[in-house]
Amino acid sequence: MNPYVLTALLSSLGLGTTLTFASSHWLLAWMGLEINTLAIIPLMAQHHHPRAVEATTKYFLTQAAAAAMILFASTTNAWLTGGWNMNDMSSPIASAMVIAALALKIGLAPMHFWMPEVLQGLDLLTGLILSTWQKLAPLALIVQTAQAIDPLLLTTLGLMSTLVGGWGGLNQTQLRKILAYSSIAHMGWMIIVLQYAPQLTLLALLMYIFMTSSAFLTLKASSSTKIGTLATIWSKSPILTTAAALVLLSLGGLPPLTGFMPKWLILQELATQGLPLLATVMALAALLSLYFYLRLCYAMTLTISPHTNTFITPWRVQTTQFSFPLALSTVVALGLLPMAPAIVMLV
Repeated sequence: MNPYVLTALLSSLGLGTTLTFASSHWLLAWMGLEINTLAIIPLMAQHHHPRAVEATTKYFLTQAAAAAMILFASTTNAWLTGGWNMNDMSSPIASAMVIAALALKIGLAPMHFWMPEVLQGLDLLTGLILSTWQKLAPLALIVQTAQAIDPLLLTTLGLMSTLVGGWGGLNQTQLRKILAYSSIAHMGWMIIVLQYAPQLTLLALLMYIFMTSSAFLTLKASSSTKIGTLATIWSKSPILTTAAALVLLSLGGLPPLTGFMPKWLILQELATQGLPLLATVMALAALLSLYFYLRLCYAMTLTISPHTNTFITPWRVQTTQFSFPLALSTVVALGLLPMAPAIVMLV
C-alpha cells in the first residue's frame, strides 16, 4: 500500500477514536465510530484475496448495522428527553438499543458471530488493529453510558462472552480464530466489572492490549497462522518461542504473569460486592480459555524433535521487521504483576 494512503488511513483511525473519546454528544460519537469503520476497511481489503474481501464485507455490514442502531437509539432518546447528551439516557428502550449496538461493535456474545470469521480473513497486523484499537471507541461509549444500563443486562453480556469465548476456542486450529475467541472472553471480563469498578475495566483493557499485541506480533515474526506451524518455530527461534508460550499463559491469567492481575482484581471486586457465585463462574470460565492457551504452548514447546513432524520446517531467513514493539509488549505482558500494588493505588 502507498505510504501516503497508509498514513491517511491510520490518521483517520486515530481521529475517529479521539473524536468519540472527546464527545458527549451522540451525533459526534456516531461520526467518530463511522470514521473508524471507514478507515480500517481499505486496510482489511488491501491484499485483494477472496477471504480478505469476504471478511471486509462481513465487517462492513455488521458495523453499519450497529451504527444504524446507535443512530436510531440516540434519535429515540433525543425525541423522548429533548437532548443529545450521552449522560441523559433516561429511556430504558434507548439504553438497551445502545448497549446492543455497542456489543455488536466490539463482538460481545451473543453478538459475536462475525468476529472469528472476520479475523480469520485478515493478515496478522490488520487483525491486531481490529482486536485492540477498534475496541477503544465503543468501549469508551459503554463506560460513559454504563450507569443508565440495566445491571442485569451488563452482567448477562459479560458472563455469556466469557463462557462463549472459552467454549468457542476449544476446537479451533486456526490461531486467528483462537485469538478472536480470546478477545471475546476478555471483553466479557471487562464488561462484568464495569458497573462496580470502571477503573478495573480500563486496567483490564490496557493489559489485554499489551498481551494481545505481543501475541499477534510474535505470530507475525514467526509467520504462523495454524497450530501445526507452531511446532516448527522452536528450532528457528527458541527465545521467541519461550516468550510466546509465556505470553499465552499470561493471556490465560496464570500467576506470576501480568494477565493474572486484572482477573484477580476483578474476582476480588465481585466478591466484595457480594457476588461470590458470579466470581466462581467467571473463574471456572477462565479455565476454558486457559485450556486452549495450553494447547498452543504444548504445540510450541513439546512437539519438537525427536517427535515426528508432518510440517515442512521453514527457511531460517533473517527477519526484517521492526522488533521494538514486540519486545516492549512482551516485557509488559510478562512482568507487570510485581507492580500490582502501585497500579491498584493509581486506579
